[in-house]
Formats: sequence, structure tokens, C-alpha cells
Amino acid sequence: MRYRELGKTGLKISEVGFGGEWLERHDEEHSVELLRYAHEKGINIVDCWMPDPKSRDIIGRAMEGCRDSWHVQGHIGSTYQNGQYVRTRDMKFVKPAFEDLLTRLRSDYVDLGMIHYIDSVEEWNRVMNGEFVEYVRKLHEEGTIRHIGLSTHNPRIGKLAVESGLIEMILFSINPAFDMRPATEDLDSMFGGYDNPEFSGIDPERAEFYSLCEENRIGLTVMKGFFGGRLLDKEQSPFGVAFTPVQLIHYALTRPGVTSILCGYDTKQQVDEAVSYENASDDAKDYASVIASAPLHSYSGQCTYCGHCRPCPMDIDIAMVNKFYDLAAAQPSVPESVLEHYKALDHTASECVGCRGCESRCPFGVKVADRMEKTAELFGM
Repeated sequence: MRYRELGKTGLKISEVGFGGEWLERHDEEHSVELLRYAHEKGINIVDCWMPDPKSRDIIGRAMEGCRDSWHVQGHIGSTYQNGQYVRTRDMKFVKPAFEDLLTRLRSDYVDLGMIHYIDSVEEWNRVMNGEFVEYVRKLHEEGTIRHIGLSTHNPRIGKLAVESGLIEMILFSINPAFDMRPATEDLDSMFGGYDNPEFSGIDPERAEFYSLCEENRIGLTVMKGFFGGRLLDKEQSPFGVAFTPVQLIHYALTRPGVTSILCGYDTKQQVDEAVSYENASDDAKDYASVIASAPLHSYSGQCTYCGHCRPCPMDIDIAMVNKFYDLAAAQPSVPESVLEHYKALDHTASECVGCRGCESRCPFGVKVADRMEKTAELFGM
């Protein structure tokens, strides 16, 4: 298992993580064993947004004796009322729900205290200007939450979170289908309407959000990476083709700012399939050919950093050069951090000889040589 640093938190987390949403579907012993098995395979991050006692107890039992080797995303504002999940900012429910989380996790802290599920600007303003955020700050000051995070599906909220200076990491929904959709405050709208011909390639607002996270070292963990399983099924996939788990994991991990993708598991076999990403071949990871050959939708003309352009006769890492160009071009001026990372490359865009061999290999028809010229001009090398 490879590990990445989660933004500025200093935490080293596994590229492949554990989304705990499905734990309650099975008997407790099965789910405890599944979490422990995932940990044996190198997974060290688990998301617990679920307020139900069973899910929380399972995670607590699974971490017993090895709590310090797990990183927990524990949500604040996810409550259990009358046997049902309720998202709320009402402190009479929020505080006891979070205290219950600690008790059932058998821990006196969570590594990542997640402000739970904000998708509208109105709610962002309400949360960030009231007793809810003061409670979060207090927990952080006390060390009960080591780092402050937030979960959202809306890149506009993500951008506000980055700019706030309070949020250290974000749990965000990322997959090839969602990336085509414009920002919305209605999550349900993300699950339909993909026959709209205007949806083509990565939405600029989402691309800008990823760039801001990368630039400001706000780590992203990924939810809904498989689109609720739809992208694994040709009949349900909005692209009209099926992806593999490894391809979707690779797609998420190649987005700027992303540290880990949190997958849901029912079986040890599913854990093995996800963890197999770490030793998968380039061909097995290749999501780009799937998208490009799909009967529905295309990322035509857009670099997705897939690496098909290799090899370059000048040994330029074209995908990384393109990523730094996109990061810089999204800002009014070139961020110093991006410039330094670009300068650290062994070979820069100015070394491109314009052979265009890479263009014949690009699944999306990107004019690579033209982008190399623009990049060399932008960075001055």
C-alpha cells in the first residue's frame, strides 16, 4: 500500500481507504472482521458519517488494540433521531451525537472532525456564523478533533472551505460522471440527466476547485468514486460502458489535490479488488480508453492526466506538465508553489521538439505540442 500526505495535516493515509456506509448491512462479526482484514491489507483511513449505533460500534471494535494506526473521519452534525439518520445543526442533538461517536469508537479523539454535509451557500453561512462552528473550534482546541474537515458534493462550497482558512481537508464526491456536472446544491440532480449534450468533459468549476486544493495543500478524500456502483455496470453507466474498480480508483487519484479514495465493501474479495490497484499495470488502470471509446459523452480536447502520451523522446512527463499548467492557468497569476514544483521537473515544456507523436496516442485529441508552447510561455521555461 502506498501512503500520501493529507494536505497540510501531516497525516500519512492509504491511497485506498474504507468508506463505512455499508457496515450496518451485515452482522456485526462479519463487518468487524472485514475492517480488520482491510487494515491488514494496509488501509488506515475510515470514514464514519453514519450515526447509527451499530456502525459506530463495529468501527470501535475493529480498531480495538490498534486505534493509533487508524485515521478516522468522524462527522459532526450527523445524528440519530427516532431510529433514523438526521443531518442537523441543532446543538441539542449535535453534541450528544458526537459524544456518542467517541464512546462507541472507544476513543477520546477523532483524527479528522468533519463538518457534515454542506451543499448550499445558505447553510454554509449559517454553519460558519453560529454556535455550530464554535463547537467545532472548541473540540479542535481541546484536541478532541485533531484536524477540521468538511464533507460536500458542491465545488462552490469546497472553494469557500479552502478560502476560509479553517478547513484542512475535504471529503468530496469524485468520479468521471460527476466531473461533467456543473455545481449544484441538489445532490439528487447528480444522478440523472446525462443525456444533455452540453455535458462534455470536466466542468470548469470543479477543475478550478481541484486546482485550489492542490495549490493550498487542502487534502481531498473521495466519496462516491464508483457512482453508487453505476459506473461498474454497463446498463447503468451514463457513459454506456462499464469501468473496473481499479480504473475508477486511478481516475480519482489522478485528480489534483486527491489523497485517498474511500471505497465501500461488502466482502473481503471487494477489498482485494480495490487494494489490487497498488500493483495494477498501466493497462489495468487505463480509464481514458474507456471514456474515449464510450458511445455517450467524451472529454474531447481535455487532458485527464492519464499518461497515454508517453513515451516522450525528450523524456518530458507530459501529464504532470499539463497538470501544472492547468493549476497555474486557473489563477490570476502563477502561484509560487506551483512554479517551484514545475521547476523541480527533470524536463520542462520548453524542451518539447514538437514531434507530436504524443498527440497520436492521446485518447482525447489534446493538442499537446500547442499546450507545451503555452506552458513554456506561462512558466518562462
